[in-house]
Amino acid sequence: MDASTQHYFDRMEIRRVVDEIDNAVDAKDWERCRAHFSAEIYADFTSLAGGSPGNMPADELVGAWRTNLYADKLSHHMRSNYRINFDGDEAEVFSKGYALNILSQTTGSDLWEVWGNYTHTLERTDEGWKCSGMTLVVTHARGNEMARDYLPER
Repeated sequence: MDASTQHYFDRMEIRRVVDEIDNAVDAKDWERCRAHFSAEIYADFTSLAGGSPGNMPADELVGAWRTNLYADKLSHHMRSNYRINFDGDEAEVFSKGYALNILSQTTGSDLWEVWGNYTHTLERTDEGWKCSGMTLVVTHARGNEMARDYLPER
């Protein structure tokens, strides 16, 4: 495949990976979600939840999502305005994102929404493009944070 065709294919595949992370999360398909990540990733969600950014096993990140976005909590993630930059076998994707959490519990309003700017880093592997990092910078949030944070008694 010539360089121009490869570049187009890579851009489409990278967008697919980023979108499929969201699709898998919303479907609660954690195995499919995990398949889109490298073994270790850089995660920075400090503007959403505090804490510190850093490297972590992808299994840990997906496990946290699985706990927080359990079956009874509906979610809807979308993104747009992609800007993809390449450096050899690495890529950086900027996108604008939106997430909705819906929780039908007695926690008050059952909706929580967030808008923000995402940066995903990806690397080309023998298995295709894998996400190696995610950063979210929240630009706006509204609703009941209990819909985001509530975990049922176990």
